[in-house]
Amino acid sequence: MTILAACSTRGHDILPDVTPALDIVDETFLAVPASTVAAVFAEPSSWTSYWPDLVLEVYTDRGDKGLRWTVRGALVGTMEVWLEPVLDGVLLHYFLRATPAGPTGQPLPLRPKDVRREFDRRARAAKAIALGLKGILEDGRPPGEPPRTADEGTR
Repeated sequence: MTILAACSTRGHDILPDVTPALDIVDETFLAVPASTVAAVFAEPSSWTSYWPDLVLEVYTDRGDKGLRWTVRGALVGTMEVWLEPVLDGVLLHYFLRATPAGPTGQPLPLRPKDVRREFDRRARAAKAIALGLKGILEDGRPPGEPPRTADEGTR
C-alpha cells in the first residue's frame, strides 16, 4: 500500500500498522469567536505558512468546530484543530499524531533523542502558531473586556 492511497478519506487509515512517534496536544484560549479562528484555517493556502514542510488533505471539515487533516511530507499521520467555544472566546485544541517520514513517505526510524527533539520542535511550533493568532485576532483586547465593535475601530 502506498501512502497516497492511504490518504483518501479517513485519517486513521493513513498508517494503520504504525504507532505515531509524535503525539502532540496543545490548548490555547483566544478571546474571539470560534468562527474567527475557523476562518483562519479554512483557506488551504494559509496552511503552508503554518506548516511549510507538510502536505495536508482535509478528511473532516467541521466548519466553526475545526478541521481534521491527513498529513504527508516531513511527517505522515493526522492533525486536527478543534475549536471549542468557551465563555466569550474559543479554546483552540491542536492534535498532531504523526511519524517523521523519508522522501518516499515511509516512516523513518529515529533514535529516541531525535524523536524528543522533533517532538519539542513541533510542540513549540504549535504553541507559536496559537499565540501568534491570539495576538493578531484579539488585537490588543484586554482580559475581561468585551470584543470591540466595528464602530470602535482599532485603538
